[in-house]
Amino acid sequence: MQPLVMKYKDISINDVARVGGKNASLGELFNQLADKKVAIPPGFATTAEAFWLFIDGNQIRGKLNELMGFLDKADYSNLAYIGKQARCLIMNASLPEALTKDVMQEYNHLCGGTYFEVAVRSSATAEDLPEASFAGQHESYLNVLGEERLLLVVQKCFASLYTDRAIKYREDNHFSHDKVALSVGIQKMVRSDKACAGVCFTLEPESGFRNVIHIGGVWGLGENIVQGSVTPDEFLVFKPTLQQGKRAIIQKKLGEKSKTMVYSTSEYSNLNTVNIDTPPDKKEQFVLTDEEITRIAKWAQLIEDHYQRPMDIEWAKDGITGELYIVQARPETIHAQKDPALVKEYQLEKKGVLLAEGEAVGSKITTGIARLLRTPADADKLQKDEIVVTEITSPDWDPILKKAAAIITDKGGRTSHASIVARELGVPAVVGTGNATQMINDGEQITVSCCEGKTGFIYKGELKYREITHDFSNMKMPAKTQAMLIVGDPEKAFSLSFYPNNGVGLMRIEFIITHFVQVHPMALVKFNELNDQAAKDAIELLTHHYPDKEQYFVDKLAQGIATIAAAFYPKDVIVRMSDFKTNEYANLIGGAQFEPEEENPMLGFRGASRYYNDRYRQGFRLECEAIKTVRNVMGLTNVIVMIPFCRTVEEGRQVIEVMKANGLNREMDPSLEVYVMAEIPSNVLLAEQFAEIFDGFSIGSNDLTQLTLGIDRDSAIVSSLFSEQNDAAKQMMAMVIKKARAAGKKIGLCGQAPSDFPEFAQFLVQQGIDSISFNADALLKGIENIIKAEVKPMAMVP
Repeated sequence: MQPLVMKYKDISINDVARVGGKNASLGELFNQLADKKVAIPPGFATTAEAFWLFIDGNQIRGKLNELMGFLDKADYSNLAYIGKQARCLIMNASLPEALTKDVMQEYNHLCGGTYFEVAVRSSATAEDLPEASFAGQHESYLNVLGEERLLLVVQKCFASLYTDRAIKYREDNHFSHDKVALSVGIQKMVRSDKACAGVCFTLEPESGFRNVIHIGGVWGLGENIVQGSVTPDEFLVFKPTLQQGKRAIIQKKLGEKSKTMVYSTSEYSNLNTVNIDTPPDKKEQFVLTDEEITRIAKWAQLIEDHYQRPMDIEWAKDGITGELYIVQARPETIHAQKDPALVKEYQLEKKGVLLAEGEAVGSKITTGIARLLRTPADADKLQKDEIVVTEITSPDWDPILKKAAAIITDKGGRTSHASIVARELGVPAVVGTGNATQMINDGEQITVSCCEGKTGFIYKGELKYREITHDFSNMKMPAKTQAMLIVGDPEKAFSLSFYPNNGVGLMRIEFIITHFVQVHPMALVKFNELNDQAAKDAIELLTHHYPDKEQYFVDKLAQGIATIAAAFYPKDVIVRMSDFKTNEYANLIGGAQFEPEEENPMLGFRGASRYYNDRYRQGFRLECEAIKTVRNVMGLTNVIVMIPFCRTVEEGRQVIEVMKANGLNREMDPSLEVYVMAEIPSNVLLAEQFAEIFDGFSIGSNDLTQLTLGIDRDSAIVSSLFSEQNDAAKQMMAMVIKKARAAGKKIGLCGQAPSDFPEFAQFLVQQGIDSISFNADALLKGIENIIKAEVKPMAMVP
């Protein structure tokens, strides 16, 4: 006779048919990774044989099959009735004596004679397969104590094989109802109610980028993050530098974590858990230390390596012992089945009136009728391809969401139930809006846009958009000239990494400073000297969880740079230090006090001249600290530093000395390279001398053209004269390319013209330029122009 229960130590991944994917995976990890210090709570599982013994011993197999035969498979109009009847059949049956005996024996053995709380989880025998996750379809019970309670919960797990959502899921995935059994896992309870819990993906869940580990966490039980009822903390860890022993945490995002789920202590409550308000100090505290983030990431990497596929993992921290544990691990099923060479791009043709915004799930755009639903009981109100707008979703919503064109929720984050379902269905979602149910009217026509980075937007009305499919599988790259990207927004970096490219030729840090830092660096350095009280209040609000306000700037800038550097690692990422003009810097919070008013900021206090000047020297120090953190601490040594608007050779030397004083010393770190922008005629005329100071050049075609022709490109009156293809501008470019090559230095160009004008690309290739950098929307055309230029006979060049 086959066993009715099995200890985790006796279970392997080959036992999916016997104990389901969830239990098989836990047994596999318990046995295979224990020697690598991956902590799995001990436990045991009932088998499929136990389930069939229960079903047949109570003679209900035929009745269940008969019920399923009555299911309306067209509209599922009787799904709720059929599901309820099936569950009643199971709950009115009796557990076989042999099964009861074996479960109690293993429970006693697990507890060592003194009963403690256990977690009881359902694991279907078809569950957690790569092609069908089954995640969340069946019930789990936490904090179960005592024999009577345990046996009742085991039977409830059996009954959950026939939840409405599980029945519908099997129908959608073509599983025969009478071929799926239910195994129950009984595991020592991790007291995360007194600490924290969360989820972990061994890829970036939006783009599918494989080189990072995404960790989300909340205070208390993990149900809050799974259900999406709170916004969690989020952490990104970069795999290659994690394996090198670096501090590989490239992003840390503090979630509001408004609720903490704990066990109910009331004798009069029928609820096993209760959601309490998170104390204010806990909201401002990350749920994990850097050491704990790193440990979970290392475990996740070991689990992925063991299974040789991306994984979806749940972790928990015991608040009594302080120990971390892995409590579930299943294959990631969304991106694992996608072809990374096929990239769909969505672009809004125009924007409308903004109704709400939140975290974007996916990158699509859709339009449709908004349907406000309060509970799954409102299912009949939703028509196919309408957009669900609700406060929060749970697994009970699954049959309804199958009809939705998009999902919008007030609560939740990227790892919430709504987010997971949206990815599975391939529809866009905007979660954690806070107020969508108040701002959007039932029956209103809206547009949901998730193509604008990590923030998703809901616009009023039906807006026009474009859908473009790129197939990069057979994309040919230029033979000699590198095609690189111009990138500024870290939120788009992982998606852009799938485009054919040779790295990032220009990363502008101004976008990060404007959108993520928001504060003038000198206003942080000299916070106590600020005159503007409104600015002080705004800075306090942004930096209140940073005792050291300067560190706020360093962390935000470093994380933005690191995200882009990680996305393209190990390819070069050339990071241009700040090149705001004084009027632009003054617009940052607290900036007006530190910026002079200039008649022509384009030619004034900008670029290199700021870095050694007392007005900004300490601000540049913070920029250098961010670069040091990215390169030395996080290990992203593919970052190359570039100095903009360096007017004289002596100024170049001064900047190098300031960098050295701030810890960016090429003598101490030979892998560090420092480039200079070639955007002023003096850079061209004295290129040989600049080449003695810097490791490479990047032609800034816009500034070089305007300064060669004496044109302010912001002036509408003379802007028609501006052209990079003017012979004078081209001669300047040809000259600096020739001089750079003679000096053995790399030289590239950043700009739109080589994609717009094939003849300009031909000119640059003829001169022997090393690389050309494009904005993402111009990259493919630019590559095409470079390839044509490389094969075109030289004699045909005009």
